[in-house]
Amino acid sequence: MPELPEVETTVRGLARFLNGERITRVQLNRPNLRRPFPPDLVQVMTGAIVTSLSRRAKYGLLHLDRGSAMIFHLGMSGRWRIDPDEPDKHDHLVLATKDHQFALCDPRRFGSVDLIGDDALDQWPQFAALGPEPLGPGLTPDHLKTALKGKTQSIKLCLLDQRIVAGLGNIYVCEALWRAGINPRKAGGKVTKPQLARLVPAIKDVLETSIKDGGSSLRDYAQPDGELGYFATRFDVYGRTDEPCRNMDGGVISRIAQGGRSTWYCAKCQK
Repeated sequence: MPELPEVETTVRGLARFLNGERITRVQLNRPNLRRPFPPDLVQVMTGAIVTSLSRRAKYGLLHLDRGSAMIFHLGMSGRWRIDPDEPDKHDHLVLATKDHQFALCDPRRFGSVDLIGDDALDQWPQFAALGPEPLGPGLTPDHLKTALKGKTQSIKLCLLDQRIVAGLGNIYVCEALWRAGINPRKAGGKVTKPQLARLVPAIKDVLETSIKDGGSSLRDYAQPDGELGYFATRFDVYGRTDEPCRNMDGGVISRIAQGGRSTWYCAKCQK
């Protein structure tokens, strides 16, 4: 599944071609993805100007001059293709401007597209319960200390809870916990202040590095221009079962299951 850096990379890639442009055509090639397309999507977006693009958690937003925003989620396999050489049978939504064409390709159709008024964005159910953005000023050691108080659930699963931090996914939680030296099995409420002081910058650093690298190209993900992100070449723990820890401490990367997902960590340096 595309995670926060992949969505951020996608939004930035689209913004280069869409920001300030008028949408001349909207084409739906099927009635739905994970849920039906908004019934007024074509009417509202045709002729609208994209005033800006942004991201909230793992959602991308196209803000329109008509007081609304088109919100997309890439699901498990979705990606945007800019000026594709030829149509793809999985191009389910196509937007066009005077000079470019943008195809939302989603083979598994776990993505979604919504159209929400600007005045209702903060109250939209998918946004209303979200915690602070991990790259924003709201994510601090004090925020985590308060949010994790009394939590017996593992810190790994706590960080995947979108109510605590918005947009973190499995890859980057594993990587951040390794950088911070925190055992992913440790109860959230037991993580110490010094550990949280290391964890917050570790989260921000791993996300910023991945965004700079264009994300992690796993399975179907690619940037809108077709380029592959290469942060996967920098993974310190994710997917490195039985490989030596890069802290050169004699530890070996182990894989365990938590909440139905794989977790990779070094038992020697993550306490």
